[in-house]
Amino acid sequence: MSSKITINESDIHRHLKARMQQRGIALNEIEITLNEGFDAQDAKEGTFGKVYVFKYNALWEGRYFEQKEVTVYYKYRRKKIILLTAKARYGKNFSKGGA
Repeated sequence: MSSKITINESDIHRHLKARMQQRGIALNEIEITLNEGFDAQDAKEGTFGKVYVFKYNALWEGRYFEQKEVTVYYKYRRKKIILLTAKARYGKNFSKGGA
């Protein structure tokens, strides 16, 4: 991508908003993942995905984790990004380049 992707609250549909809350993902993490993440290898045909590993060093559901890996899946329609869903994994030593 040549230009920075900006995501607004209006870009987040109700289902995605619920998943973000359930999985502990913030709006700014979606933007960072889209702009700085590496390609997700598990994106289905016609769908794109980006993955970014954040330093976390905090508790999630009562357990301490060093990192949070966020994956965002999306499509393009009429040159506009359509966000499909996002997922998060908590842990440590995640790959930081898709290798």
